[in-house]
Amino acid sequence: MESVTPNGNLTRSEQKRLQILEAAMELFCGQGFPNTSMDEVAKLAGVSKQTVYSHFGSKDELFVASIESRCVVQRLAEDVFTDPSQPEMALSCFAEYFGDLIVSPEALKVFTTCVAQSETHPGISALFFDAGPQHLLYVLTDYFEQVQKLGVYKFDGCRSCAVRLCLMMYGEMRLKLELGLNADDLVEGRADYLTGCIAMFLKAYKV
Repeated sequence: MESVTPNGNLTRSEQKRLQILEAAMELFCGQGFPNTSMDEVAKLAGVSKQTVYSHFGSKDELFVASIESRCVVQRLAEDVFTDPSQPEMALSCFAEYFGDLIVSPEALKVFTTCVAQSETHPGISALFFDAGPQHLLYVLTDYFEQVQKLGVYKFDGCRSCAVRLCLMMYGEMRLKLELGLNADDLVEGRADYLTGCIAMFLKAYKV
């Protein structure tokens, strides 16, 4: 039987898994995927290499899991996109969390790490896309298909609309941050910008 950590929430095995994911993300972002070994991850996480492999069978699997562990918005999406009769509420909630995630230092670091190695290690970008954006687009697409069945909204291709909405929420702030520019002047108006995106999106597809 698994022992439980003092906080009563995580078993010892789950705690070790979390330590491994934290260490992996730090190393992948800090020195790149190709330059990171499972030995280094184990050392930084304070566990044995065998423990790392018991949780993750390969470095590719560990990379995907570390990306997924950061995509809290995916789990949120699966929770909020349950009622197709309330798209206004669901998308507003989604925008609040997704809007924060995409401009977070962590998200930007993962993205720039993949881009920097895309020519020499294109597989890393593919792993990132499948673990993060692709999964999220599947969730959104499925939700739009459910919403459309109720007849209040009609989308011109649910997948395309999912892409359109996500990229609209990136906005000027994400663009500036990707370029390494200061975006402090956009922080105050960020919430209003996201609210406007949702309102515009829904208005465009209302029957």
